[in-house]
Amino acid sequence: MLPPSDFMREALRPYLEKQRFYIAYSGGVDSHVLLQLCAQIEEIFEKITAIHVHHGLQDDADVWQQHCAAICRRLQVPFMSLRVDARAAAGQSPEEAARNARYQALAAVLQERDILLTAQHLDDQLETVLLQLFRGSGLQGLSGMPKSMPLGRGLLLRPMLDMPRQAIEAYARRRRLTWVEDHSNRDNEFSRNFLRNCVIPLLKQRWPSVAKTVSRSAGHCAEAQALLAGHARQVFQQVYDAHSGTLSIPGLLACEPGLRHLLLRQWFHDRQLRMPSTGLLEKLCNEVLLARPDRDPQIAAQGWLVRRYRDRLYLLQPAADIDPQLHLCWPSGQRSLQLRGNGRLQIRETRGSGIDPGIWRHAEIHVAYRHGGEVLRLPGRQGRHKLKKLFQEAALPPWQRVRMPLLFIDGRLAAVADLWLSSEFCAPPGQLNWRILWMRDDKSLKDHDENDIVD
Repeated sequence: MLPPSDFMREALRPYLEKQRFYIAYSGGVDSHVLLQLCAQIEEIFEKITAIHVHHGLQDDADVWQQHCAAICRRLQVPFMSLRVDARAAAGQSPEEAARNARYQALAAVLQERDILLTAQHLDDQLETVLLQLFRGSGLQGLSGMPKSMPLGRGLLLRPMLDMPRQAIEAYARRRRLTWVEDHSNRDNEFSRNFLRNCVIPLLKQRWPSVAKTVSRSAGHCAEAQALLAGHARQVFQQVYDAHSGTLSIPGLLACEPGLRHLLLRQWFHDRQLRMPSTGLLEKLCNEVLLARPDRDPQIAAQGWLVRRYRDRLYLLQPAADIDPQLHLCWPSGQRSLQLRGNGRLQIRETRGSGIDPGIWRHAEIHVAYRHGGEVLRLPGRQGRHKLKKLFQEAALPPWQRVRMPLLFIDGRLAAVADLWLSSEFCAPPGQLNWRILWMRDDKSLKDHDENDIVD
């Protein structure tokens, strides 16, 4: 293996043209060696900045930050510190909470053509793959940590991922570097610490090259995962509707179970959610996909809901409760009206179809929700149409219908959100009219742009 300084230069050679290099610097031995090695590379020295993330979880956190700042002054490297709220949410492990908070903060710093360098090494990769194996992970988890990946607007790079911990620590001792020790790393109640302190030393006694061989296996898994993911993305485009964010139930059922699970995982990934467990996937398939069309099963997943309507599968954020007895007056002089947890309605000038401003200024206007039996006369169509039938024609799911604000002018239904406008109040195009727009808070509702109003 190359000496660490040559190793780092070779690892960064393809990236020397990048604009800025940020180094994730915790103050521990690994990140200190990474910082020291980067500071010796002339081509990037003027581009590097060390970033320390202050989690606020340890009593020594302030001392660590001061240590990192002092080291950077000595190396003449710019230093910045980010404070994060790393408290774990319900059902979240402390490690996961700290990691998520750290990477979110770091991602926010990166701009295009920026690189974040982190100090994970070969033994970290071994720990990661073993943890994923013991959790029953699939190919993606067993692929371990990639050497590079997009992060925010930039790129995350792990240049020491093929370097063993022993070489890093030996370099630090030779150079007489000083670093901080996180005493929580001795607490074997944490799974990674238990592996590092108790299990892996035994494995290395029997198989000294275990870190390298497991890393090679992770690479094989990553290659297989990439092939499967490429195929799944092609199929995903066939069953996914980008406008509604839904999946075709017949399309999913036509796939064999393994591919079906991949498509559901891709769906969660696109919403930036954690990968669903095998148990959750089987529950979605058995209780939602295979449910009778007249049923409305719901499965909770990571604070979201999976529901079906007709032949589509929906992944929804639970919406705030609304008052079904809502009755709001809309003063004619106001351009918008808040709907108490359901977004707001606003009016905008248009040369297209809309409500005559003259009618608007002299009418009594109020907003309410459905109570049943509402009818609407639509431009270009004969007769009056029950709102229930219109919702069915538009394939609008029941949970969206109840949140649709109805606008009444002088007691008569004039508009249904920004979907339909009654012909009784529809002014001729060409003049300046008022168009109704519904600015939603509820992400589970379909997004319509300004031109989606049906008139």
